Amino acid sequence: MSAADRRKGDGTLHEVSTPAEVRAWTAERRRAGERIAFVPTMGNLHEGHLSLVRLAREYAERVVASIFVNPTQFGAGEDYGDYPRTPGDDRRLLASAGTDLLFTPSPETVYPFGEDAATRLHVPGLSEDLCGRFRPGHFDGVATVVCRLFCMVGPEVAVFGQKDYQQFLIIRRMTRDLSMPIGIVLGPTVREPDGLAFSSRNRYLTESERSTAPLLHEVLEEVREALLSGERDFASLEGHALARLEKSGFAPDYVGIRQAKDLAVPSAGSHELVVLAAARLGRARLIDNVLVQV
Repeated sequence: MSAADRRKGDGTLHEVSTPAEVRAWTAERRRAGERIAFVPTMGNLHEGHLSLVRLAREYAERVVASIFVNPTQFGAGEDYGDYPRTPGDDRRLLASAGTDLLFTPSPETVYPFGEDAATRLHVPGLSEDLCGRFRPGHFDGVATVVCRLFCMVGPEVAVFGQKDYQQFLIIRRMTRDLSMPIGIVLGPTVREPDGLAFSSRNRYLTESERSTAPLLHEVLEEVREALLSGERDFASLEGHALARLEKSGFAPDYVGIRQAKDLAVPSAGSHELVVLAAARLGRARLIDNVLVQV
């Protein structure tokens, strides 16, 4: 069987819930000369997740996805208990996208000594600003759970979406710093026809809020166009974007123009930029970003 044929998968979604089971499955595939790509998720899947599965298939013969709603990345008062869980729909979607193995560990499996006694990771320099400023400890929980899942699955490649760009940079830095032999791939943000990025939390939006939500991406595109036209007063651009969002009914946490490689504040000579924003609209906290090369 050729590599191209193996990358089609066999159409069967297997499911396991323990590290021993996932390791036995991946070991068998590696004996057959196959690479493993991994897509970690918290479930309640949508087209954005499925695009990552399809992208993963381009990098490996076998694709493993996980569903685990990670308690350590939710802060006090956040929606851990209410986070939408749709396991039946998720299994059907993953099968249709060509996933080979679904890993569904329990909290006790991921945190065998309990959450409070768990060894935690912190990625300095990338975790404290932007979303990290408004969700203290969030990215420590993300880095911790992804590291644990990497240890259990042992993939050659892992795929993350651009919508969570800060998360992507943190995971990439973590793998490099810890010498993990895992390639981190960035998948493009998938959007609704009106520009709203797919998100599991979009279901929190009322009908009226849903009609307003695409403005977040529109404002980021306006900043992008201003940068491309030569504007370099970053603070003014950020302030104007914040005011536009507030006037439209959002409660923005931030709009930030940063260097794409490391989220540092750019200078006038910076060429690879990212414009990021997070804003609340009703119950939903929406995040988005656009990359800009100037």
